Amino acid sequence: MIVVPAIDIRGGKVVRLKQGELQREQVYGSDPSAVARMWEGEGAARLHIVDLDAAISGKPQFDAVASVIEAVSIPVEVGGGLRALENAMRYRDRGADRVIFGTAAVASPGVVQQAVMLWPAAVAVALDAREGKVALAGWQEITTVDVLELTARVAGWGVQRIQYTDVLRDGTLVGPNLVGIEQVAKHSGMRVTAAGGISSLDDVRNVAALESLGVDELVVGKALYDKRFTLVEAQEAAGEA
Repeated sequence: MIVVPAIDIRGGKVVRLKQGELQREQVYGSDPSAVARMWEGEGAARLHIVDLDAAISGKPQFDAVASVIEAVSIPVEVGGGLRALENAMRYRDRGADRVIFGTAAVASPGVVQQAVMLWPAAVAVALDAREGKVALAGWQEITTVDVLELTARVAGWGVQRIQYTDVLRDGTLVGPNLVGIEQVAKHSGMRVTAAGGISSLDDVRNVAALESLGVDELVVGKALYDKRFTLVEAQEAAGEA
């Protein structure tokens, strides 16, 4: 399992939200590219970039995100507001290793299906869950779609990876939803990237213990920025599990 630092970008700055709420924003840097280089220097094997402006207001920060991709030599995945194939193509053309679709999986499934045909190994679907239901539009809209139902649906499209985040835990440092992660992994049969609530090295070990189910990546944000542990320590903890 690898630990993947998150870089959430809003207004050109690196920020973290709590449960996706804009009024609970904390700024951690004004230069996303510099933050990306910092994580690469600390040994990151991959970076997780989220364009919050695109996700919440539909206004992509294309240049800011592309600059991050070009600033490092490690793989970068991009999510947030990818609802049109053209935008995903732009990021792929600029070097994005993986593109992550969230809202489109429910609102515009054809977009995801086309992307999978173009880049079978470079497409992931974000399953952002709030009490078992899928959250869309930067987590501002809660649907009636069950997370496991959507998991089965996207598996049928040939999607090879899902990214599961418990919205209520994200940015809270209360620990991950291990039951939810395990259920999604068992139900999907796909590779799983887990996120949301990581606060300690024990949390990292607990998620890494699910690797045999296909959980092979863990996105960590606030705990790293708040220096609760280092990226090196997190990678070592994942390896211990």
